[in-house]
Amino acid sequence: MRDALSRAASGERLDVAEAEALLHVEGAQFDDMLRLAGAVRDAGLAASGRAGVITYSRKVFIPLTTLCRDRCHYCVFVDTPAQLLKLHKPVFMSPEQVLTVARQGAALGCKEALLTLGDRPEDRWPEARAWLDEHGFASTLDYVGAMARLITAETGLLAHLNPGVMSADELRMLRPTAPSMGMMLETTSRALFEQPGQVHYGSPDKDPALRLAVIEDAGRARIPFTTGVLIGIGETLRDRAESIVAIRDAHERHQLDGQGHVQEVIVQNFRAKPRTAMHAAPDASVLEYVAAVAVTRLVLGPRMRVQVPPNLSDPAEFELLLRAGADDWGGVSPLTADHVNPERPWPHLSDLAARTADLGFELRERLTAQPEFVRDAATWIDPGLHAAVAALADSGSGLAAADPVKARGDSGREQAAADSDGPFAPAVSPRRGESARADIRGLAERAAADPLSLEDGEWAALLHADGADLDALTTTADDVRRYTVGEAVSLVVNRNLTSTGFRSTATGEPGTFTLDDVAAVATDAWDLGATELCVQGRLESTQSPTAYLQIARAVKAATPGMHLHAYRPQDVRDLADRGGLGLAGALAALRDAGVDTVPGTGVKVLSERVRALVAPGDLEIDRWVEGITAAHRAGLRSTSVLFYGHVETASERVAHLRRLREIQGHTGGFTEFVPIPLPAPAGGVPLVTGRAPLDEHRAMVAVSRLLLSGSIPHVQIPWTRVGRDAAAVLLQSGGDDLGGALLDGRVLPEAGVEHGLELPTVDAARIAARLFRPFRERTTDYREPTDRHTGAAK
Repeated sequence: MRDALSRAASGERLDVAEAEALLHVEGAQFDDMLRLAGAVRDAGLAASGRAGVITYSRKVFIPLTTLCRDRCHYCVFVDTPAQLLKLHKPVFMSPEQVLTVARQGAALGCKEALLTLGDRPEDRWPEARAWLDEHGFASTLDYVGAMARLITAETGLLAHLNPGVMSADELRMLRPTAPSMGMMLETTSRALFEQPGQVHYGSPDKDPALRLAVIEDAGRARIPFTTGVLIGIGETLRDRAESIVAIRDAHERHQLDGQGHVQEVIVQNFRAKPRTAMHAAPDASVLEYVAAVAVTRLVLGPRMRVQVPPNLSDPAEFELLLRAGADDWGGVSPLTADHVNPERPWPHLSDLAARTADLGFELRERLTAQPEFVRDAATWIDPGLHAAVAALADSGSGLAAADPVKARGDSGREQAAADSDGPFAPAVSPRRGESARADIRGLAERAAADPLSLEDGEWAALLHADGADLDALTTTADDVRRYTVGEAVSLVVNRNLTSTGFRSTATGEPGTFTLDDVAAVATDAWDLGATELCVQGRLESTQSPTAYLQIARAVKAATPGMHLHAYRPQDVRDLADRGGLGLAGALAALRDAGVDTVPGTGVKVLSERVRALVAPGDLEIDRWVEGITAAHRAGLRSTSVLFYGHVETASERVAHLRRLREIQGHTGGFTEFVPIPLPAPAGGVPLVTGRAPLDEHRAMVAVSRLLLSGSIPHVQIPWTRVGRDAAAVLLQSGGDDLGGALLDGRVLPEAGVEHGLELPTVDAARIAARLFRPFRERTTDYREPTDRHTGAAK
């Protein structure tokens, strides 16, 4: 180990034995190795002209097909044809579905379209072969090339192809369609491939020799190529060392003027997945993973980009990964899920930038091809793609060009509409509306492809869909859900506390509580596993408005780690007015007191006509909008809601959703949308006379998913209002979230709204399992909750 460290310190070339020795280091030698790896990385960045820069690619993830001929024991990405039928998933994404995702990604400033899919499914599944024949494609790779061309032609996004093993001829065939391609080596271990029971046994495309040949062929074809190693799948430390060195050797064999074709090496940590053969296998430990990153840097040298996926590590581990020489976070999506690791959401880009800055680096966006290859496009990128690459690249650095859409935090087209003619499309003529009703399926497909292209009457027609048309609408909406936020069904473990029940002194009235009770409620909820306490409700006029702040402080004093989701716009306004703080002052005081996010409730429909009829005591619509917008701009994100099924019209529902989308375009502050049916006696009124209540809900959820797609990512199903069985159906109509567990707790359960209704995580997981979808416990803001014992993400 000492000799290997000494050779690494002097910049000498490391062999397999030395790399293996370094993978064993511990203690002070481990710290020395990280220091050396970081210094090598820093020297390489300085030489490239971007000292102190960590890069990432803003992407959309397009899972072109989840069929595959392989049988990897750790994979949840792949389906069988029977599973596709149960999930109502297509054999391949259609061109329209591909463009729906790509266009929404482009609107959010994405520049990369990652096409990931199973290996050669037509070789195993007749259904795949039949689909390709029916649609006129010779092979899956033929279809991959066609979709890559279509994406760039229609949206300007640059494709990165990750279709698995490819022959030399196939690589050459696909080169004109994408600036870069990739395939993980994973490991050179033949034992994992050849021995029954091992992770790659029975998977013909996981033959290490075959995968190494692809890397070599990519070098001969002058293709910027991404590869990498997977840590913790049963390989030995010797296997890891051999894999890293094998990548270096293949890269060096195809150098031209000192530049090889491997543009980045991903060092990925294994994460066990439920319902796989390796579900009980331990994840790679943090230290062995970090050691693999450092050894990769030392073996591959300063010019290689070493990538670590940020969603597969806890943010607390980022410091170690950067100390170990990583310089790239890889692709991060503001729109789509990581379909390979659906339980691991991407970090928010603002959080990733802030964490990177905290560690002394600047986060910069790159294209799918690393800057060195963009600057030398004549050598590495097909001439037919030069114009598309140049349109997105900074001509000097080779990184992504400055993006005004990203800087403004809006969708570009949507903001331009708001700046000129306002957020609403012109009213549709009755004739156009009638024709819209006759073609619901076509309207749904248009809505999925470009939600801003539909007029109000067309959206209203979708809300009126019934029978087979409604089935087509919900199927389309669920496809949009699947290919954007992914398959996971999520839930936050929380408890409610209704602040209207607060009393400065105990009265004994049912549902009331004091400050001492607040601390006890919060502590009890925390002990039961809650990560969120939701507090809302206007204080009685007899109570001092400072109690809003006192309640927040009491929660945080008792449970510092609890996320406090507190106070609707009218509650904040009460503090602002009676407390003499003004709106901005009230929001600042609440943040200082410990409020983390706010509920976007306290409004039924954003219509003064509806408010006057149904909820005259609610805030005026303009004041509600002012309050929620001010909260977002004060750094407090919120939910958003619509209460439907009373006096509102279809057009008023559409106007409400458009208004939310407009606000989101300006602030980006909504985390989710919750369509909530208003119960009788005020509610329960169907939009379509005689339509079943469940179908009323299906239409509302589906239209919400379609109209808000690309804007508000999550659609939450209010299981307390519709029941668990109906919630499962609505999760197949575009929904992806079940809201909160709503623990009653052991302390004053009656002090929370909707007490007596609970959805434990085990029951939520059963609902997801019935739908053949993964379950994910989340935080209020859709991050991963941390393990309270280790501090790492669960």
